Amino acid sequence: MTHPEEGVVATRNNGQREISGQRSGGEASASALPRPLAEADGGEIASRLNWLRAGVMGANDGIVSTAGMVVGVAGAAVSDSALLASSIAAVVAGALSMAVGEYVSVSSQRDSERAELEHESRQLAANPEYGLEQLTRLIEAKGVDRSLAGEVAAQLMERDALGAHASLELGIDPNELTNPWHAGVASMIAFVAGGSIPLAAILLSPRTNAVLITGVAVIVSLAITGVVSAHLGRAPKLRAAVRTMTGGILAMAVTYAIGSFVGAQI
Repeated sequence: MTHPEEGVVATRNNGQREISGQRSGGEASASALPRPLAEADGGEIASRLNWLRAGVMGANDGIVSTAGMVVGVAGAAVSDSALLASSIAAVVAGALSMAVGEYVSVSSQRDSERAELEHESRQLAANPEYGLEQLTRLIEAKGVDRSLAGEVAAQLMERDALGAHASLELGIDPNELTNPWHAGVASMIAFVAGGSIPLAAILLSPRTNAVLITGVAVIVSLAITGVVSAHLGRAPKLRAAVRTMTGGILAMAVTYAIGSFVGAQI
């Protein structure tokens, strides 16, 4: 025979278990459902950081390439007009090369992404049940309970099946495909911005000290780009700065030595 007090205690315990279960289920839902949104925000931030890093690297290329060119030509002891023409040609040629290379590279990437999206769309149209199961497994693999993963997958499939599969399976945002024209123009601008530093230093400095002043300007600029790129990538800043400065110094030393040798033979 069960006493009334025992029934009250049992009811209370059951109620607490139900509330606890509802709370844990709510916590699971709260932690699971916003995850795609958090990942989308994280992907957008990562994409912007990648663009910024690419811009820094483009500027770094402009600095090193142009510095090597102008220092090498200056080492050959050519006339001021020849130095001016060769320096401007180096910046223009390098910027166009960067723009074309980036355009071709991003165009190939975009074509591949479009092909992946078209293939995924055909698969979903032919077998939506398998698409639902696949999406459920992808969500479950992130630590979500199987039943909850199925509910989330069903809602995502109902709203935007291709977008959900593209994001979770392919890591692609169908609405944010990289524009090759933007990439090419951005790379060209970054190269010109970087190349303008040694160009201005070599042209505006007294001829007797032009190489030295250019070298100092280049080293300082490379230190800045190294620190910025390391900061964006969360890498050690000193190591990155030393690495970029060392590369620039070696490039200028080699080109100056070659220029001096060629100039002595002419």
